[in-house]
Amino acid sequence: MTVREWRLVGAPNARDLGGLVGADGRRVRAGRLIRTPALGRLVDEDLPVLGRIAPACVVDLRDDSEIAAAPPNRLAGAPRVVRLPVLDPAHPLFVSISAVLLGHDLGAEEALAEQGTPAAMAEVYRWFVTGEAARAGFGAAARLAADPENLPLLFHCSAGKDRTGWLSVILLTALGVDEEAIREDYLRTNERTESLQEVLLEAMRSRQPDLAEAAVRPLLEVRAEYLDAAYEQVRRVHGSFDAYLRDGLGLTDAHLAALRDNLLD
Repeated sequence: MTVREWRLVGAPNARDLGGLVGADGRRVRAGRLIRTPALGRLVDEDLPVLGRIAPACVVDLRDDSEIAAAPPNRLAGAPRVVRLPVLDPAHPLFVSISAVLLGHDLGAEEALAEQGTPAAMAEVYRWFVTGEAARAGFGAAARLAADPENLPLLFHCSAGKDRTGWLSVILLTALGVDEEAIREDYLRTNERTESLQEVLLEAMRSRQPDLAEAAVRPLLEVRAEYLDAAYEQVRRVHGSFDAYLRDGLGLTDAHLAALRDNLLD
């Protein structure tokens, strides 16, 4: 399989980060870094595709409550599975967002609407940079990616767009991919999940006809302003992304060198 040639029917947002141009003009190796949503909705025809990708390690960024509410991941082979939960269950925004997306309390969108859902999402992205659980989880995931025994590495959260998206930003920046290309890949999520977003909204409307769609839709999308909030937090707290990688995530020169040695052609 070549770069971006495959598709997973049950995970339309899944994709290979291979082919992007990194440091010194070297490209990210195909089939080494795979970003996906949770894999519990894969269909039978997806399993041979996943088998050909053959991840050695699967990083799951969800916490216990998310895993319990979702169908079990369908995996091919016997990859090492590492759970690195990136979530703050005590944070009211996480509680409201999770309640809506998991269908536990569609009325929770009213709490988001009070703040403005895009603003709430931007706050979550800022937490990705400074939250203790976020720094621990993202840092550990990046160190796993630096070890060739864990490649190919597949990583996911629930929808495969926010936590997965920020981990993609971290890894691609460490590999020297420029910000414009990283941003383009991040925003591809909307294109790949457009029809799925409508299905989810319709399902929510069927259960709650007066659903505040304007508050819910921003939860289903990725937006440049969310990514900008995280980048701005990196600059505010650390001064540069390189300092964030080292001081915020604990990546050493050896980790960064190993990432480029093992993931760039």
